Amino acid sequence: MLASRVIRGINNLRISRVNLSSAALPKEDKIKLGKYEINYLKVGNGPHNVFCAPGALGTIWSEFKPQVEGLNKDKFSLIVWDPPGYGKSCPPEKEFTVDFLERDADLAYELMKTLNVPKFSLMGFSDGGITSLILAAKYPDAVSKLVVWGANSFILPKELEAYKKIRDVTNWSQRQREVMIAIYGEEKFTKYWAAWVDAMERIYNTKNGDICSEYVKDIVCPTFILYGEKDPLVDHVHVSHLHTNITGSRIHLYPEGKHNIHMRYAEDFNKRVQEFLLLP
Repeated sequence: MLASRVIRGINNLRISRVNLSSAALPKEDKIKLGKYEINYLKVGNGPHNVFCAPGALGTIWSEFKPQVEGLNKDKFSLIVWDPPGYGKSCPPEKEFTVDFLERDADLAYELMKTLNVPKFSLMGFSDGGITSLILAAKYPDAVSKLVVWGANSFILPKELEAYKKIRDVTNWSQRQREVMIAIYGEEKFTKYWAAWVDAMERIYNTKNGDICSEYVKDIVCPTFILYGEKDPLVDHVHVSHLHTNITGSRIHLYPEGKHNIHMRYAEDFNKRVQEFLLLP
């Protein structure tokens, strides 16, 4: 499974025990939004709706399996998508423009409106965390609470260099490649990952690395920021920046955690997130 935008971090993935038989797996569905047929999963019957946003090249099951299986279905209703152009939300293919994450945020909002879910919380990982930051800022009346991890609102020079070093997927381990090839095929995976890295470089060069910093100050909902202190791709400065600029936000740190803390520490992560979401 890919912890999006993490290459080294993937080796720390702990696959959770499957509590559902293959016959009982929740059913995915598709809905037409603009030019995309968005693939999504709705699971749970709880009153608190939560939209879950995977990261770069991530899908429902490659990134949110521990939450789909582990969060309380009586208290929460989860809506998890394959982002536009990823997984089964393709064709058409992803367009890696400099504003593709904002486009994703707008489409996620439209998805929830179309599903008749006017109020919901957000759980966003990595690129999905960026999408969630933008969505919470642009549509404050729709968002109850925000949970993000592995997210950044700007790109540091050393982060761009880290992306460029892993642009060529032949440098990845066989195990890492196989996970993505199973979803996309070798050719498309190679093309997509290179396009993602190139998009980050364009953002860095044309916007001084600013992904969504202008939006962060507009977030007004209760916000929980989680972070693995050994994250190889997202510097700790981003936690401080988000915490400083999002009024009333709270932080939890995993000292030994890397990028995919929701997988490696799934039980503890789920417990903390549930407690936060259920606060009055």
